[in-house]
Amino acid sequence: MKELREQENLKIYDISRLLGLDKDTYGKFEREYITIPLVHLNTLCNYFRVSLDYIFCFSNIKKYESYKENIDLKLSGSRLKKFRKEINKTQSSLAKELGCSYGTIAGYESGRYLIATPFLYQICKDYHVSADYLLGKIDSFKY
Repeated sequence: MKELREQENLKIYDISRLLGLDKDTYGKFEREYITIPLVHLNTLCNYFRVSLDYIFCFSNIKKYESYKENIDLKLSGSRLKKFRKEINKTQSSLAKELGCSYGTIAGYESGRYLIATPFLYQICKDYHVSADYLLGKIDSFKY
């Protein structure tokens, strides 16, 4: 994120204003002292015109064709559920693997709330699936 910001000659203050945060909080995201929530990460990806897969260093492709800016909670939930079944995991076994509760996975799959950034990253890294796909931003499964 810092590299993208600096390429655009922007200051931490500029990005913190974009996200509606104080500059100290955003600075902690850049220094990886705290994890950036996915909603803010998506805003940054849209602002810098890059994919989540690019930000996560899963792909050298900065932006996919037919890229949707908004995260579709319902589609994301159904894709996560479909993917979980394809890798032969139960909600409980995936939750255990991620270090969260069964109810958390159920909440993601029902589209009640957005998957947490660390869980999305771990799933995509471990199983080589596109974060942008799981969130409904693109239609291609693999990065």
